[in-house]
Amino acid sequence: MGERVLITRPGARGAVLAQSLAAAGFDVASLDVLRFETRPLDAAGRAALLDLDLFQGIIVVSPQAAACLAEAIASYWPQLPQRLRFYAVGQATAQALKAELGVPAVLPPAGIGEHSEALLEVASLKAVAGKRLLLARGDGGRELLGERLRERGAEVETLSLYRRRYQPPTPPADQWLARGEFGALVVTSGEILQHLVTWCGPVALNQPLIVSSRRLATLAGTLGFGSPHVASGATPAALTAAVSAVCGRQGATFDQGDHEKGKRR
Repeated sequence: MGERVLITRPGARGAVLAQSLAAAGFDVASLDVLRFETRPLDAAGRAALLDLDLFQGIIVVSPQAAACLAEAIASYWPQLPQRLRFYAVGQATAQALKAELGVPAVLPPAGIGEHSEALLEVASLKAVAGKRLLLARGDGGRELLGERLRERGAEVETLSLYRRRYQPPTPPADQWLARGEFGALVVTSGEILQHLVTWCGPVALNQPLIVSSRRLATLAGTLGFGSPHVASGATPAALTAAVSAVCGRQGATFDQGDHEKGKRR
């Protein structure tokens, strides 16, 4: 059981992560607990797309948002407006924008992570007073990007493109979670972590949990997970390295002292 690794990343990105872990010698099982559903555009969303050429920046929070955005743009713009600047929270989202729209994207500064807080450190997003920005995302999720950019003086419009549909883990994964019959659990989303805790028994809560940020590690502690380990990023390579370190007993990837300080904050 020590070599079974449970992953929660959905879709094609989950398949790439599964391949990376399998290549490292792990028995990988994907928990099919999250699916994406395209959301019909409301009047505000349609208006935003019609005004696409009037925005100074488009911020895209996930590969799924990139794919949905490309489909939506194609319905309104036969050719993408020029001089649009795109921002992506991470490499996977940037790659999706390149594949779907053929555009480059501004990424967070190197070495500080792939998340909303890191993207806010981009120089051009620190000087946004008076600028009009479009935030492409799914329903729900964190409000940090929009809130901080508005505080900096930007006019931010949100384009909700998809919904998340959560479902219970199916057999035999439900029993693996109930009994803790796995070597590591990999989670890169706070919403998925909150969803999964319902099915985790006492043993599972103390099995190694691999997360992609210290924010998720702090959340894991508040939910009752006792052994969180932070990978160096959310890429398949980073997550696979963290799993290998934990399951191979090659040393911790997470500073428990920092985790305790995070809980106190």
